[in-house]
Amino acid sequence: MGDPYILMLVALAVLAIVDLVVGVSNDAVNFLNSAIGSKAISVRNIMIIASVGVFFGAVTSSGMMEVARKGIFNPSMFVFQDVMYIFMAVMITDILLLDVFNSLGMPTSTTVSIVFELLGSAVVIALIKITQNDAESFSAIWSYINYDTASDIILGILLSVIVAFTVGAIVQYFSRLIYSFNFENRPDYINSLFGGFAITSITYFIIIKGLKGTQFYSSLKGILEGNTFEIIAISFVVWTLISHLIRKFFKVNILVLIIGVGTFSLAMAFAGNDLVNFIGVPIAALNSYEAWSVSGINPELFSMGSLAKKVPSNIWLLLLAGAIMVVTLWTSSKAKSVIETGINLSRQGEGHEKFQPNNVSRVVVRFSMFLNSGINYIIPSKTKNYINSKFEKPVVKLPKDKTFEMPAFDLVRASVNLIMASILISIATSMKLPLSTTYVTFMVAMGTSLADRAWGRESAVYRVAGVLNVIGGWFLTAIVAFIAAGIVAYLINLHISFIPILLILVAFLITKNSIAHRKKSQEVKRKTHIERSELITINGVIEESADHISGVASRINKLYTNVVNDLANHDLNKLRKTDKHVEKLNNEIDDLKDNVFYFIKSLDETSVQASKFYIMVLGYLQDAAQSISYISRASFKHVNNNHKNLKKGQLKDLKEINNQLSDILNNVSSIFETRGFDDLNPLLIEKRNLLNNVSSSVEKQVARIRTDETSPKNSTLYFSVLLETKDLLKALMSLLETYQEFHLSTKTVK
Repeated sequence: MGDPYILMLVALAVLAIVDLVVGVSNDAVNFLNSAIGSKAISVRNIMIIASVGVFFGAVTSSGMMEVARKGIFNPSMFVFQDVMYIFMAVMITDILLLDVFNSLGMPTSTTVSIVFELLGSAVVIALIKITQNDAESFSAIWSYINYDTASDIILGILLSVIVAFTVGAIVQYFSRLIYSFNFENRPDYINSLFGGFAITSITYFIIIKGLKGTQFYSSLKGILEGNTFEIIAISFVVWTLISHLIRKFFKVNILVLIIGVGTFSLAMAFAGNDLVNFIGVPIAALNSYEAWSVSGINPELFSMGSLAKKVPSNIWLLLLAGAIMVVTLWTSSKAKSVIETGINLSRQGEGHEKFQPNNVSRVVVRFSMFLNSGINYIIPSKTKNYINSKFEKPVVKLPKDKTFEMPAFDLVRASVNLIMASILISIATSMKLPLSTTYVTFMVAMGTSLADRAWGRESAVYRVAGVLNVIGGWFLTAIVAFIAAGIVAYLINLHISFIPILLILVAFLITKNSIAHRKKSQEVKRKTHIERSELITINGVIEESADHISGVASRINKLYTNVVNDLANHDLNKLRKTDKHVEKLNNEIDDLKDNVFYFIKSLDETSVQASKFYIMVLGYLQDAAQSISYISRASFKHVNNNHKNLKKGQLKDLKEINNQLSDILNNVSSIFETRGFDDLNPLLIEKRNLLNNVSSSVEKQVARIRTDETSPKNSTLYFSVLLETKDLLKALMSLLETYQEFHLSTKTVK
């Protein structure tokens, strides 16, 4: 009887390792984004500091392990077989859920996922047991679920969103009033007092509160308890003096020190609070197996009341988990994309926005502007001027090829982010509440960015939309985790053979997502960013625009050929896929146009004339992309509505046009890829010939309508394709003529 459960333990151990990797990829944003975003410390040193913090945090997490054993469900109401099914369902669901969010680059809460997975799987198993027992009604479900603890955990998670945002905004607002943006010129006593407050807060809540619940706390209990005020007061005086001495004798910016200490503390708080999310369930399964294996009782009869007792965690297992987390921290590419999302939503300056605005974000921004105007009306002018002076950003003059190196936000905001997040998480950890570190750190960062006036008129609607999307993803996590874990638990309970099937599914989906994410990362690396330094010269403009033209011509060629062939075969699925690729092309060109402002600012004085040329090139590329978009959409709509196929004569003409267009686009792609701009004249002649052929095809269709054409839908589609092809050719012709003219002018200047 023991063999299946040993195999399940092995599977849970493997799943724990995978969950650590997937979970850290998601949660690295929690303790790295402030330090990385401020660029106060090199990335290498940040990673070293965070790694040490994770190791220390792993040791302090033992008290949190009880949540997985008895925090959500009442173990005495379940037998050994039940809890093993629950634990398997939780781990399988957790890995799949987190991996999906990581692949999307969206930070989600590992705490919320694990809590609702435990809840969902426990509820399903409990309902199965109730239906099999005639003496119990559905109201007995509250005997199985630890309602009080579970509701406290869920309420704490939800309240953390409001508390973290509010506290972060308030502390950042007053910190900015004290420091302003010219923090380097503030008196030494302000830096010393701020350092004393910050490091005292961190050390007290991390070291003292963080140790509570660990096996080390008992030896320090007599010293720490009852002396809270004295400890805080002495720590504040000591750290204030140390901050002053460091500032005076070593000339070290105390904010950089706070960011270093804060990164360590937040990494430690993260590991102490979140390690249970990754290995708490497998350790609980191991404890269950150890209790059952010595009993000699049937697994379907052995009650798991022993899980309710306090069980010390194995320190070596915790350190091993910490080591895996550190390795993942250094190697995960998905962690980088999640960190990028958090930094982009809180950065001080403008730039490319990842999220698109929606109606809710627009309403929120309008209401906030209305509220702000009302507050400004009440506040006296002198007070407003004083406050505004503290929020005036200094003008930093950098060489144009260095602007991309600017930090996302300054040292003051990074310090507040780390201090407040560390304190809030440590308080929850000391109370043995698995607070969501993702919720806390993300909402603190959003609160500080709002208070710091980082969300201006140009970016507010995008930032609010991003925050709403992330928060919506959190609630979606809870719902999906509950339902998915319940379904998986039901399948496993139905038959144990579902376990290997589900494990194979996990392996397949993670592999698939990893491959897809790697391809996406490679595409991002290939994608040229406008802000880079090569674009400050005319040659840089030529190189950049030539790459765009070559790439777009090649893709339009492939897309047009696909549409013609799929239309001939009446293949709806392929037309749908082609339409998605067309939409992607349009979005990429839109992104380029959105970044024109930053491109123009990056030009030096001798290359400003190139801006008009670049804008015109992007305009023609957009016209061409919109033409192929209309052709693709019209073809898909025609086939999707089950209209008649095009006639043989129509398809023959379209394929001839496609062949000619394909030759031209291949030549365009080749010329711009090899920079053979002197060969543009023959292409212009070929384009005129093809335009004549398109016009001839229009005339042929008119003749068909007057003689034998019977389908008005076919005629509408055919005319649409021909006319948009004509527009596509005109856009390409204008593009080539503009490029030829600009190329000749640059040669003349030389």
